[in-house]
Amino acid sequence: MKDCLTDAQTDIDTLCINTIRALSMDAIQKAKSGHPGAPMGMAPAAFVLWKNHLRHNPENPEWYDRDRFVLSAGHASMLLYSLLYLFGYNVSLDDIKAFRQWKSITPGHPEHRITAGVETTTGPLGQGIANAVGMAMAERHLGSLFNRPGNQIVDHYTYVMCGDGDLMEGISYETASLAGHLGLGKLICLYDDNSISIEGNTAITFTEDVTARFRACNWQVISVTDGTHVDAIDEAISTAKQETARPSMIILRTQIAYGSPNKQGSANAHGAPLGEDEVTLTKQCLGCPADPLFCVPETVLSYCREAAKSGKELEARWQDLFNGYQKEFPELAKNFLDMQDRGLIKDWEANIPVFTSDDGDIATRKASGAVINAIADKIPGLIGGSADLGPSNKTLIDASPDFQKETPTGRNLRFGVREHAMGGILNGMILHHGLRPYGGTFLVFADYMRPAIRLAALMKQPVIYIFTHDSISVGEDGPTHQPVEQLASLRAIPNLTVIRPADANETAAAWQSAIMSDDAPVALILSRQKLPIIDRSRYAPADQLKNGAYVLADTDNTPDLILIGTGSEVHICLAAREALAKQNVAVRVVSMPSWELFDRTPKEYQDEVLPPHVGPRIAVEAGIPMGWERYIGRDGKMIGMHRFGASAPGEVMLEKFGFTAENIVETALGLFKKA
Repeated sequence: MKDCLTDAQTDIDTLCINTIRALSMDAIQKAKSGHPGAPMGMAPAAFVLWKNHLRHNPENPEWYDRDRFVLSAGHASMLLYSLLYLFGYNVSLDDIKAFRQWKSITPGHPEHRITAGVETTTGPLGQGIANAVGMAMAERHLGSLFNRPGNQIVDHYTYVMCGDGDLMEGISYETASLAGHLGLGKLICLYDDNSISIEGNTAITFTEDVTARFRACNWQVISVTDGTHVDAIDEAISTAKQETARPSMIILRTQIAYGSPNKQGSANAHGAPLGEDEVTLTKQCLGCPADPLFCVPETVLSYCREAAKSGKELEARWQDLFNGYQKEFPELAKNFLDMQDRGLIKDWEANIPVFTSDDGDIATRKASGAVINAIADKIPGLIGGSADLGPSNKTLIDASPDFQKETPTGRNLRFGVREHAMGGILNGMILHHGLRPYGGTFLVFADYMRPAIRLAALMKQPVIYIFTHDSISVGEDGPTHQPVEQLASLRAIPNLTVIRPADANETAAAWQSAIMSDDAPVALILSRQKLPIIDRSRYAPADQLKNGAYVLADTDNTPDLILIGTGSEVHICLAAREALAKQNVAVRVVSMPSWELFDRTPKEYQDEVLPPHVGPRIAVEAGIPMGWERYIGRDGKMIGMHRFGASAPGEVMLEKFGFTAENIVETALGLFKKA
C-alpha cells in the first residue's frame, strides 16, 4: 500500500501516532457512535508505551510473563483496537471497520475473551484501575513464591491508562490507597489529564490536587506537561520503572481530540463522532489525506509490527529461562505450572470436613472457614480475605501470614473497609492467572461490589464471594445491616451462581461447586447464626447440592404439599413437615440452595424434584419474594420479606416476620382451605 500521509511528515513516530488518531476517527465516524476525544489525546503516550516499554508478544497474547496493559477509560476503546491492529494482534482492519457492530470483536468498550490482547473488560469507570492493582498484587505474590536468584520467572509490569472520570470514582481512591500501602512498585498508571468530562471542563467538579492525593497515598508522581512530547513521555515511563518501592502515577497534560480545529479541548469531542467535515479538517491538520478512509501506511505497519518480532524474542528468552528453572527447581516449576491450570492437587476435596451432630449447631460462615482451612494446602493458589471483616466472615487461612509489603507470600488479603476496591481487585487477580481469589463481606454490603461482580460474570471469571450475615437474623444491628433484597439482586446477574447452603455439610458441598466452577463467579450466602446439622442418615445427602435443588425429605406417595427452603429456613421447613404429618398432610421438603445450578439440570430432573402435577407449594426464604413464582407457580405461597427488617434479637425477628414452623403450617392449611 502506498503511504497515504504527506511526504513532509518523515518522523515515523508522528506517522504512527497520527495513524492511531485517524483510525479512531474513521471507525467512530463509520459507526456513528463512540468516543474520539481520548484516543486522539492519548495516542502519543499509548504509542510510546507499546513501542518502547510494553513487553508483549502479539503472536501469543497469553504469554505468562508479558506486561499487562489495562485501558481503564474503556470508552477510549478505539485507541486500544488501533494499537492491537498496528502491533500485529489478531485484529484486522476489517475488524476496525466493524467497530461497535453486531458480532464484532471490536465492541464499544473492551471485552475480555472477545478480543485478543484485551486483558480485562472495562467501561464502568475506575474498574480498570482496581483490576490493575489486582494484577500487580498477583505478580508480587507469585514472584515471591517462585522467583529465585538469577531465575526471575515472574517479573512483569502492570500498566493502566485512566482519565479524569476514573479518578473521580471512589473506587480509584480505595485502590490507590491500598496499592500505595502495599508498595506495588511494578504498577504504573498513565493519567490522561485533559480536564474534560461529559458535562464540560472538570473545573465544575474536580479541582483537587491529584499530585498531592497520590503522593499522600505513597505513590511516586511524575508530571509530563506536554502530552504530545514523545521523549518526555518515554523518560517518564523509564523513571517510573526504576521505582521499586512505590507505584507510579504519570500525569500527562493532554488535549482531548488533539488536532481537531474546532473540537480540540471541547467536551463535545468526548462521546460523539466529530462529524465528517471535522474529520476531514482534522486529517488535514495532522497531515493525513481525507481519502481513503482507514488509511494505514506500510511504513507504519511494518514499524509497529517489529514489536511482534521482538515480542517473540522476549518470550523465547523467558522460555529458555524457565527451562533452566525447571531443571534446577523441578518441584517449584511443577507447582508453578499447576497453578496456571487451576492448581488443584489430586484428591484435593478429600480434606473437606464432614460435620455431624456431635459438632453441635454451626453457623454456615464458620463451616465455610473450616473448609477454607481444610483445602488451603491442597489448593496453593487459593488466596483471599475480607473488607475488614475477616474474623466475622471467617475468611482467614490460619497457617498463612498476611499479604503485606514485607510478607508478599502471605495468602490472607487485608482489603480494609474497601468493598468496591475488593471486588475489582479480585477480578484483576484472577485475570492475571495463577491464583484463585475469594473475598468476603456482609451480604448487605454486596451492593458496594455490584459493578465488579457483574463484570466478573460478564467475563466468565470464577471469583468466589463469601457473603455472611445473610438475613434478618443479624438481629439487633437493625435494617441497615439486614439484607432483604440482596439475594434477588444477585440472582438477577446473568452467569453468577448464587448458593445459600442450609447447614455445614451443604456449605462444604457449596465450596466444592465453587472451586470446580470454570466460567462463572460464585456467591456463597452464609449465616451468622448457628444452624442445626441436618441428619443425613434420615435425609438426603448434602452432595446433592451440586444439582441446585434436591428432595431432602419425602413422602411414600405423591406429596400433598411441597415446601421449598434455602439456607437457614430449611430446618424450619423440616419442623413444619413433622407438624403437618400429624394433620395427615404429606409433605415433600426441597432444599434449593441455588437457582442457577438447578436451572442447569435437565428438565426431567427438575420435574422429578418439583412434579408439575403437585400444585400446592410454599417457598420459605428470608428475602424478598421476587422470582420465586417460577418455582411455586401462580397458586403457591411465599413466606418472605415484604419490607425492611427492624432492630431486635434474631430469634424475635424470625418470629415476628413469620419464619416459624407454626406460620408455615398455618399457611399450608390455608392453601388447602382455598382448594
